[in-house]
Amino acid sequence: MQLVVARIGRAHGIKGEVTVEVRTDEPELRLGPGAVLHTDPASAGPLTIETGRVHSGRLLLRFEGVADRSGAEALRNILLIADVDPEELPDGDDEYYDHQLVDLDVVLADGTEIGVISEISHLPSQDLFIVERPDGSELMIPFVSEIVTEIDLENQRAVISPPPGLIDDADAVVASAREAEAETAGADSGEDARGDEGATAGPADAGSDTDKGAA
Repeated sequence: MQLVVARIGRAHGIKGEVTVEVRTDEPELRLGPGAVLHTDPASAGPLTIETGRVHSGRLLLRFEGVADRSGAEALRNILLIADVDPEELPDGDDEYYDHQLVDLDVVLADGTEIGVISEISHLPSQDLFIVERPDGSELMIPFVSEIVTEIDLENQRAVISPPPGLIDDADAVVASAREAEAETAGADSGEDARGDEGATAGPADAGSDTDKGAA
């Protein structure tokens, strides 16, 4: 299986280094010196990584045969693609490659079918499941433990416990009405009506390893 692990950015300096937009949670494995990567477009590769280093929070790579700034600039926006064993699993517990999550059925705890994961969207703050519903519409489900309660790869499903309004707007209206009533009751009694603020768990690492994007 071939998965995108990075996109080449601008040239850095005059010795052939480039910045890269990393699309893998395992850059030390996928983007280490000696790694041979396919490219998109294919005519630009394969590329062999000669050196790699982190500078100001950005990964810089230099490829064999690219020794100056003009050569580095010619690589801009090229995608780097690694060969990945489809049976390979991430090292950490509760971590998943995106290709393991795409096409999972999304269901409620009682078995109600919500849709199918069509894509993983990686945002700076969290990852999102893009879920295609039976009617063709899409939902965005935050990949956090409070909402995604179970990933069952054996049965190919993700179990969710959505807050009001995440799936059905009508639920949000009902929840808002209840909150308003609670606030009114609290004000009438001279008490401040407020709920416990639960900590939002970080996402189980879906990995930037995606079929659309990362490995």
